[in-house]
Amino acid sequence: MSDQVQTAPGFKKEIGLFSGINILAGIIIGSGIFYLGSYILLNVHMSMGYALLAWTIGGVVSLLGGLCFAELGAMNPRAGGMYVYLSEAYHPVVGFANEWTGIFLSGAGSNAGVAVAFATAIYTLGVDINIKLVAAIAIVVLSAVNYAGVKFGTIVQNIFTVSKVIPLVLILAWGIFGGTQSPDLSLTPPEGVDFRGVITMVSLAVVLSFWAYEGWTNLNTVAEEIKNPQKNLPRAIIIALSSITVIYVAFNFAIYRILPAGDVRSFINGGQMYLGTEAAGVIFGRAGFILVAVTMMISMFGSLNGCILAFPRSYYAVSADGHFIPALGRLHPKFHTPHMAIIVQCVFSIILVMLRNLGQITALVTFASLLFKMIAVFSVLIYRKKQPGTARPYRVPIAYVTVSIATISLLALLLNVLTGDPTTSIIGLAVPISGVIAFFLFFNKKKPVSA
Repeated sequence: MSDQVQTAPGFKKEIGLFSGINILAGIIIGSGIFYLGSYILLNVHMSMGYALLAWTIGGVVSLLGGLCFAELGAMNPRAGGMYVYLSEAYHPVVGFANEWTGIFLSGAGSNAGVAVAFATAIYTLGVDINIKLVAAIAIVVLSAVNYAGVKFGTIVQNIFTVSKVIPLVLILAWGIFGGTQSPDLSLTPPEGVDFRGVITMVSLAVVLSFWAYEGWTNLNTVAEEIKNPQKNLPRAIIIALSSITVIYVAFNFAIYRILPAGDVRSFINGGQMYLGTEAAGVIFGRAGFILVAVTMMISMFGSLNGCILAFPRSYYAVSADGHFIPALGRLHPKFHTPHMAIIVQCVFSIILVMLRNLGQITALVTFASLLFKMIAVFSVLIYRKKQPGTARPYRVPIAYVTVSIATISLLALLLNVLTGDPTTSIIGLAVPISGVIAFFLFFNKKKPVSA
């Protein structure tokens, strides 16, 4: 793996701590916070207490995983993130399978899913548009922005992250301090649900919340472009994930403080899943509806930009390392960006937009994403055994406990997805398996790309 360090001298260190926080927060805070709360309530039999518990557990598991990635990234701040860790800790085929899955499914699927959600939000405002066409245009525009340099991408990310967090904070502050409802937050099991049933329903709810926290691994892919990554990478991960967990839990609690429980049930049963819109309507009237709708679009656009910025660095890394198409492993001579990787990602993202709907895209991405996250988190212990003398500017606190809890939690979520939707899970598993086959047939001979 040392070859890649020699062949990637062209990245510019343009990302400071503030931009690092915004990249991560911008990727994570997308469409999920606005509608997943309703699906979580459905899974926990409309228990607001268990719903907030699910949001909290999802955030804690993400933070524990983020602490593991903070150690990995500070120890090895190179472009590619998870690809680097999986390849060094286990075998290059594991890192390759992750990137193979990213190009054809998880990375492209995340882009496609967020782009479709963005276009759908515009449509819900009464604008008569072709949703798939607008989604494709958004992908092309942001791909062009990030093609022109990481500085442009981070400027867009900073603007949109700040813009979308302010309205969220306004709504949650108004709800918490000005709301008139007293929601029942008890953890009494719903009628007819035993202890095992409670564990199952909460686990499924956590799986749903995890989609809203999706993206916590992605700052590591741009580690080589972060200023002083040994300090700023861990700080950005910890600040971003801690803040997002608080915002998510507080935002849903604020909704419970604003909307009566009976109204919440009626909205969800009637198919209105965007409870934040209804809460804003109570506070601000018609202006509140428009505020949340615009915030949703800003959130999704910023999340899409962050994904398009981050993912190509991994495809660049595996290619520069000699395990994939050489053209993807070169930087643009002027912009210092993995330009060909950005173009390829753009193409496959648009293909998924045209072939799949939002629900199908989300389901396909989840299983493969959880699988590789779990393996990467556990690599912290593998690294400590294989490279005990390597400098670790940041160390996971109580490593064996933290890594074990994060790994077991991700495994439990993975098994829940498998049992809940085996067909989609099998498809999600088939893609990395095909990557393993492709690696040994075509990409096993390492020929690093020259600078």
